[in-house]
Amino acid sequence: TLLLSFCPSSSLCLTLHPSLHPTDCSAGSGDFNHFPDDPEFADIIQRAEQAIENGVFPERISQGSSGSYFVKDPKGKVIGVFKPKSEEPYGHLNPKWTKYFHKLCCPCCFGRGCLLPNQGYLSEAAASLVDTKLGLGVVPKTKVVYLASDTFHYSAIDRAKSKGKKYALEKVPKVGRHFHRVGLPPKLGSFQLFVEGYREADFWLRRFEAEPLPENIRKQLQSQFERLVVLDYVIRNTDRGNDNWLIKYEKPGGEGDRQKDAEWTEKSSASCVKIAAIDNGLAFPFKHPDEWRAYPFHWAWLPQAKVAFSLETRDLVLSRLSDMNFVQDLCEDLYEMFKTDKGFDKTMFERQMSVMRGQVLNLTQALKDGKSPIQLVQMPRVVVERSRSGGHGRVVTLGNAFTQTFHCKRPFFTSW
Repeated sequence: TLLLSFCPSSSLCLTLHPSLHPTDCSAGSGDFNHFPDDPEFADIIQRAEQAIENGVFPERISQGSSGSYFVKDPKGKVIGVFKPKSEEPYGHLNPKWTKYFHKLCCPCCFGRGCLLPNQGYLSEAAASLVDTKLGLGVVPKTKVVYLASDTFHYSAIDRAKSKGKKYALEKVPKVGRHFHRVGLPPKLGSFQLFVEGYREADFWLRRFEAEPLPENIRKQLQSQFERLVVLDYVIRNTDRGNDNWLIKYEKPGGEGDRQKDAEWTEKSSASCVKIAAIDNGLAFPFKHPDEWRAYPFHWAWLPQAKVAFSLETRDLVLSRLSDMNFVQDLCEDLYEMFKTDKGFDKTMFERQMSVMRGQVLNLTQALKDGKSPIQLVQMPRVVVERSRSGGHGRVVTLGNAFTQTFHCKRPFFTSW
């Protein structure tokens, strides 16, 4: 519904009814990107919008199965990665035809049966939220934003409307000025800050295998790796391979200055190794994988996964994860984020949180028992639901509020 109102700049203008979703009309993206609690992020988004207005458009990323884009600032420097909801792997405007063909030819088995479809953008932002709440610092800051660009994949109707408005503005200025926005409608999606100096984990892991790290740097890598494990396990990431997490390794000094390098690594307290957990769009399942594939954590086969969780990691997250009030606050924060989606279903969201609570319960016990990441992923899968009668599997009551259920069903191709 569009409401008519008067404003000083013109005799008549169109305003958006509050009940409408921004993508239902051609409103400007700048009207919705407000981050009063994060002025630094707000400034980055503003620079991205200015760049698009000046003709410096986002560039589509060739890798992956969805439409995702490198977003630039007015000088052409990449500052973020934007993943529109409508261009997700099975989204109706995905520009990469392979997934559409998959859905068309195999409608009974497309996608991941444990995930809600077309919520990847929320999963990306929610992973950043969990990372921040736990103080992990491995997920580049990610939030939900609105952006519009000629380089995004739009329907023929949207492009025709945009051309029609531009034509009206050129031919009949008095009519054209009443349009709230002349260009293409903004797209809803996740915006993740771009990280520089990182390479795919597989590259550095091979290098580290051939050229072992100094002991103190190895400990830094292990600490960062454990933070990645904590994140992935809590959000039950179903898509973590060595190609979608990154490592940054800054070796001090020059190649020939080995003595200087050794002195620096002994004295310096600054971190030389840093991990970035990107591509978190396939997390927060509403059930454990129990159909065809297990969607394992591929880091479980790395040598770092055989080392028991460090005291540093336990001190960082154990007190928070073992606090039911903290976990409940985390669920409430995620609820505020997920409920903004047009297809939000409270029942399905509660199932997602039941899986996450089970993951938290297992992780808490593993940290207390001094287990390693590989031992963690071998623990029985648990779902912690709000107490109710019935249920499947072995049930244990946790106080009056929640019920712990051991998830017994396994996928056909079992793995960690």
